[in-house]
Amino acid sequence: MKIKNIVLASAVLASVSSFSQKDELKKLKKIYEKTTPTISDVSDYKATLNALQPLATAEADNVYYGFYKAMTPIVEIISLGATATPEKKAQIATPKVVAEVEKGLNATLDYEKKVGKKVYTDDILAKIAFFKPELLNGAIALGDAKQYKEAASLLHSIYMLDKNDVDMLFYAAGYSVNAEDYNKAIEYYNELKKLNYSGESIIYYATNKATKVEENFGSKQLRDISVNSAKTHEKPRDEKTPSKRGEIYKNVALILVQQGKTNEAITAIQDARKINPDDESLLFTEMDLYLKLNDFDKYTLLVNEALAKNPNNADLVFNLGVISGNAEKIEEAKKYYMKAIEIKPDYVNAYVNLSEVMLRADEKFVDEMNKLGTSEKDNKRYAVIKAEREKNFKSILPYLEKAVELDPTNEPAKKTLLSVYNALEMTDKYKALKAKM
Repeated sequence: MKIKNIVLASAVLASVSSFSQKDELKKLKKIYEKTTPTISDVSDYKATLNALQPLATAEADNVYYGFYKAMTPIVEIISLGATATPEKKAQIATPKVVAEVEKGLNATLDYEKKVGKKVYTDDILAKIAFFKPELLNGAIALGDAKQYKEAASLLHSIYMLDKNDVDMLFYAAGYSVNAEDYNKAIEYYNELKKLNYSGESIIYYATNKATKVEENFGSKQLRDISVNSAKTHEKPRDEKTPSKRGEIYKNVALILVQQGKTNEAITAIQDARKINPDDESLLFTEMDLYLKLNDFDKYTLLVNEALAKNPNNADLVFNLGVISGNAEKIEEAKKYYMKAIEIKPDYVNAYVNLSEVMLRADEKFVDEMNKLGTSEKDNKRYAVIKAEREKNFKSILPYLEKAVELDPTNEPAKKTLLSVYNALEMTDKYKALKAKM
């Protein structure tokens, strides 16, 4: 008999706890559903949440505790009234808070889908649709303020709240790169790759008859209504935005290089080129990877591949000059620099580098001159070498002068030109240039 009494007492206690719990949920629901909750209501809401937390042990009650907790900043923002500024709202809905809101709302959506009973699903979806533009504006503002990590977090939360809007994940990855949060960027880019995201879309334009300004419509249907039914617009046109897959793979490769994972980077960029064979930027990225690895043979091979598609790319030709110059292939380097100048006559660095490789011969001349003695034979040889040296200086002179003419602020070029003037005993030009330095 005593055992039964104990069990009965426990049951009574559990029942009291359950009733208390239900009362807390009812109170939260009542405040949450108010059109204009007061500041006092917000305080009561938070206090009730604190009271409910230790009581919400059952799955359903724990889920709805999480829901009401997630909705706390929403209730706070609504309590501010219609005159609340975006700045004031942003102080409440920080990226960290929004991330917590997203977890709570998605947990509720998942639970209601599992049990097959919608209590707050429709309300949550409506709230997401209503607040999403404000969250996006907040993310843009954070980006403009160079708070890239916070912007990325907010954009990722927007994506998690509406997974149909994959563009948000793409922009979150981009901001993560700007924030140098490379692990997050890789995580987001890999998710985009799994989703086979391309970012391609069609923009629907038409020209406003009254203002003569071309306007962007949100959909083909709206554009067609304005053109065909309302007759307010004309000259409809569609514009397809390019695929972003190339950019995704390229950024992944660059991040892997930044992290020292060069082999993974090469694999990533090669995969990207298979998907986007006509994307020249991917070819350049692979070239840069091999350059960083000092694999000049593969680099040169890729440069020639790029030049086959675009033979008038002065930068590519210039780069071949650099590679040849570093390999002490002087005549080859000169050929490439001359070709770069032919393509781009104002290419300052090509003039400077051409002068530099041509000047390398001077060391050989000076070494031999210093080794000669004072015999008649040595004196004759000295005169020959001196003449060859002066000839080399004179051949370099026009390229150095052109470099300084194109870029008067180029100090290394001016110093080298000054040395050449001095060696050729061009006193007037030496003094005139020296006076400008």
